[in-house]
Formats: sequence, C-alpha cells, structure tokens
Amino acid sequence: MAELTLANPLLTHLLVALFGMGSWVSVNALWVELPVVTKVLPEGWNLPAYLTVLIALANVGPLAVTLAYRLAPGLLNEGYMIHLVQGLSVVASGLLACFWHRTVSAGERQVSVAYLSLAFVLALACCTSNVTFLPFMYRLPPRYIRTFFVGQGLSALVPCMAALAQGVGKLECRNQSLGNASELRPEYLQENFEASTFYWFLLATLLVSWLAFTTLTQVVMPRAPGGSGPGGAGDIVESDPLSEDDSEASKQAPQPQPLPTFWTSRNMYLLALMGFSNALVNGVLPSIQTYSCLPYGFLTFHLAVVLGNLANPIACFIAMFILCRSDVVLGILTVLGTIFGAYILALAALSPCPPLLREVSGDTLVVLGWISFTGVFSYLKVTLGSLLHEAGHKALIWCGVAIQAGSLLGALVMFPMVSIYQQFQASEPCVDNCSL
Repeated sequence: MAELTLANPLLTHLLVALFGMGSWVSVNALWVELPVVTKVLPEGWNLPAYLTVLIALANVGPLAVTLAYRLAPGLLNEGYMIHLVQGLSVVASGLLACFWHRTVSAGERQVSVAYLSLAFVLALACCTSNVTFLPFMYRLPPRYIRTFFVGQGLSALVPCMAALAQGVGKLECRNQSLGNASELRPEYLQENFEASTFYWFLLATLLVSWLAFTTLTQVVMPRAPGGSGPGGAGDIVESDPLSEDDSEASKQAPQPQPLPTFWTSRNMYLLALMGFSNALVNGVLPSIQTYSCLPYGFLTFHLAVVLGNLANPIACFIAMFILCRSDVVLGILTVLGTIFGAYILALAALSPCPPLLREVSGDTLVVLGWISFTGVFSYLKVTLGSLLHEAGHKALIWCGVAIQAGSLLGALVMFPMVSIYQQFQASEPCVDNCSL
C-alpha cells in the first residue's frame, strides 16, 4: 500500500485516538454503571449475567461482516459501515438516557425490556467495530494504528472516570441496632448525578468519536479519484508493482507474479497471541475483578480499576515509540502477562480470604498486579496490531476476528463458573469475612 501523505500528522493522531475511543466505550459504560442501575431495575444483580449473554449474542454482527468480506469481497463499503455503527450507537445511547428505567409487565414480574434491548444494540455496534474500524485503519500509515489502540484504551478510562465523578459504589459502614446488640451494616451513598446524566455523557462521547471519523475521512485524508465513498473499499489499494508504470508494463508484458499468502506461520502465531490475550483481558479477568479486589477494601478496588484502565493508554503510547518485533519477546511478554493474570485469578479463587489481607503489602500487590496485567497485554495488543497492519488489509480483518473470538471464548468460559456454578465467593462489605 502506498503510504498516504497527511498534511497535519498531529491532528490526524488526535482524530484517530478519538475515533478509536468510540469503539468500545458503550459496553464499558454499561459495565461501570451497573451498580447504579441494579438498584432501580427489577433484575437487580442478575443484570451482569444478562449483559454477558447479550454481548455474546451480539457477535452475530462481526460474524455477518466477516462472512460478507469472505463471500463478497469489495461489496462492503467500510466508510458507510462505520457511519452505520456509530449512528446506531448514538441513537441507542440517546434512547437509553431517556428510557433505561422503563419496565414492561411479563406475567407477575417486571422486565427491563428497554434497557436490555438497547444494551444489545450497543453491544452489537461495539462487537462489529472490531471488524470494521480495524480494517479501515489500513488506509493510514502503520504508526496510526498504535494511536487507534490508545483511543481504545481511552474507551475504558473515560467512562471509568465519569463513574468515579458520579460517585458509583460509595458506601459507609454504620452501626445499626438489632435489639440489645448492634452491628455494622453497609449504607450506599447517593450518587452525584443520575444514570440518565451518565448516559447523556456517553452520547456526547460517541458524537465526538463520530465527528472525529467524519473529519478524518472528509478533511484530513486525501480522497482517491474514483473512490467508492467515504473510506470505501475502492480507496484501498494493495501493493502492486504493475501499477507503477502502465505504459512500461504494457510493453514488457511480464508474467503475473503469485500474491504472497497471508496464512504464514508467523501471521497465525500473531493471531493466536491476539486471540489469547483478548480472551484474558476482555473475557476472563474482568468477570472476577470484584472477587480479586473487594476483600482488600473499596479503596483498593477503585485504585485497581482506575490505575489499571490508566495503564492501558499509557502502554499503547509507549508502543508508539518502542515497538517489539521479536517473536520470542512477544511470547515472553504473553507468558509474563499470563503470570500476572494467574495471580489475580488465584486471589479471586481465594476470596473472601485472600493472602496478605489487612496488610499494606497485600493491597499493593493486587493493585500492581492489575496495573502490570493490563499494561503488558495492552502493549502486546498494540504491537500485534501494528505487525498485522504490515501484513495487509486482510490481516486487519482477521485481527478483528481474533480479538472478538478471543473475547467471546473467555466470556463463555467464565460465565458458567461465575454465574451458574458460583465458583467464586464475594466479600461482604462491613463484615469480618475471615475470623482470625
């Protein structure tokens, strides 16, 4: 692919980051707002299980897009598909802000049809973004895909910071009289603003991302003559030596050279690492974060969440300057990140009485564990995405498939363990869960 010459690289980096931020911000926002909506909606704390199932069902979106790429190459216009995904997210978030609390009678119980339906639409848009946003990035020079992953890191950090400003999950332990005795009971504090305001903020974030993509395609990026539309497939040109000089090519009439196959052992290795890392980062570890952190206290839990999400864009930013190309080192980083993940998983399995409880060293280790785990795999994700970018447009399509397939597999493995068989035990607030 001939590298585009962009007039303002700094502006392009900013727009790409904002564009990437819109990829998964909706689903991340749904997760961080759960402590607020579960107090209102009739499903209560069954909502996380429902949300997990909805996200799994939303994989019908990337499946359909991948089949279209495979069965009808050139049919999909990536620019229009991205506008469709972003527009769908904006409309769904606006409706969510208005109707998230509305319920419908189903027999003798109430069902949050509006919330669940709109959550599915948002999940569908987010899942589909992995196989539309990433292939679009092939139109830009390789360095910009690292900025795109910085934006994806912000898609977790931004709603997390908004939830902290909202005061989600804050509680106080207060004495309550029970006859002649008294005991500590948790009392959750009122949030600083309602869930509707939080979802309006989500709408604004998605609009910023959509505007960034529109500006990127219509103003910053030069349009190829005869292109099929904004960011369309017609603008994507694979490297072809015959296109350099048509007159000479017609005179010499060289024999056509076979195109190099994508399915090399190295590309399959990179895709396997991408799938495995996303299975851990997006599927396995998020489902047990509360079990690994809450026994150490709410402050430790919030530090692990905030600093872990902060480590994501920082690691992506580092990858913009230091990019590892060694397959051996990439494997070592995967093993290292897996060790951090295994430590976190062990803490969750030992909940509500993990080691080093009520000690500063225990609090420090669990926070550092989450920071290290997120940082290592975030760096690995950017590096793998950059290397696959160099392998061509098809590689980025399969990169998105690997991300989504790994995330789905991780979630499917953990869902029955957490929600059905209840292999992990939660720590009760304001209660001595471990008698000394």
